[in-house]
Amino acid sequence: MSKTYQALNIPPAANERGGFEVLRCALVDGELHVTLRPAFNEPNDWGRLFAALARQVADVYAHQGRFQKTDMLTRIGTAFETEMRNPSDVSSSIGPMGGG
Repeated sequence: MSKTYQALNIPPAANERGGFEVLRCALVDGELHVTLRPAFNEPNDWGRLFAALARQVADVYAHQGRFQKTDMLTRIGTAFETEMRNPSDVSSSIGPMGGG
């Protein structure tokens, strides 16, 4: 794996209209590292953000032809519920990821 951090691009709308980042996740040697801004007053707003994020992830995988969107959403939801009830060691379960 490269020693250079591979950051994602800033979303085009944020470049055009501004805004602020609320969440950044990185995998470093298979370990999850997170920085976040406590941007919401209510915890349920984080749930709404995670749901919107899950839909975006499902759209990307469906667009690539890797999974059907509905199957992807079901699998994400099931994994989320399982992890919330019985957290695993995320650093050992994420495993190697492809570059860029």
